[in-house]
Amino acid sequence: MAIGSGLGAQLGYSAETTYGTFVAPAKFIEFTKQSLALKKTTAQSAGIAAGRLLPLSSRRVLTRKEVQGSIDLEIVNKSMGGLLQALMGTTVTPVQQAATAAYLQTHTLADTAGKSLTIQAGIPLTTGTVTDKTFLGCKVTSAEFACEVGGMLTGAFDFDGKDCDEGQTLATASYPNMSPFHFGQMAVKTGTFGTEAARDGVRKVSVKIERPQAVERFYAGQAGLKKEPISNDQVKITGTLETDYIDTTLDDLHTSDAATSLVWEFIGANIASTYFETFRITLPAVRFDDGPPTVEGFDVVKPTFNFTALYDGTNPVKIEYLATDVTL
Repeated sequence: MAIGSGLGAQLGYSAETTYGTFVAPAKFIEFTKQSLALKKTTAQSAGIAAGRLLPLSSRRVLTRKEVQGSIDLEIVNKSMGGLLQALMGTTVTPVQQAATAAYLQTHTLADTAGKSLTIQAGIPLTTGTVTDKTFLGCKVTSAEFACEVGGMLTGAFDFDGKDCDEGQTLATASYPNMSPFHFGQMAVKTGTFGTEAARDGVRKVSVKIERPQAVERFYAGQAGLKKEPISNDQVKITGTLETDYIDTTLDDLHTSDAATSLVWEFIGANIASTYFETFRITLPAVRFDDGPPTVEGFDVVKPTFNFTALYDGTNPVKIEYLATDVTL
């Protein structure tokens, strides 16, 4: 029996072959919070019957179902690839580096058609029995990554899903040895793409990637369930750099509205040879929207620069993940 609280919870996922069709979880992730839940729409008959004062229970109908919610977690050195693929859209095969145990995943921005997940949550009763809630057809609608002084690199993934199936067998969770990426491994670089230079004075970074989709695809003949959401707007990527006013480099970029390449990376333990555990976001063209420095008292001046990432016309936005995972 598991512990009868959140301590006994589990979360596993797998990529689906067909939208909304169950695939047994193959990866189990450690999470800090999850809010995935079935959202249902009902209708109640309003028919008038002589003397009836209360609507009939038998005349309430379930007209549609869907899933909404999020997963908050620490970004670690294993098992993140499936989530990154569902966010970014490119079909990725990890590439072995030389003849080592290091495998590089390069997730470039692409349409997310066909990129859905089965996510199975184990939710404990107080008795220690763990109930199964399997969420089908989960599409990532946005994800935000953040890290600040003294903290872990965190990720918050928002999902839209097709249905919740409570009739599956709860998979047995197994976890590889995992280590979180953290502030002590963090670097921020800006400049010309490919030759970015390290920035000093950065205390906190966040990057949010939004994937707008038509999530209201409910049609006749679908038993009240939606068809796979379709991208219906351009991707929006925004972020912030919280800094001390070390130099005027970012301030000058804000003033001129010039573009710069931004690289945000975490370099972890050595895997083999010259290959280290890595999580890296590359935004080839960002422009700073606001954040000029102001003086608010005796303390060090601490401007926060808000930016928008755009396409530079040549180089794709990408997330690189170097790990020992042979598959996603």
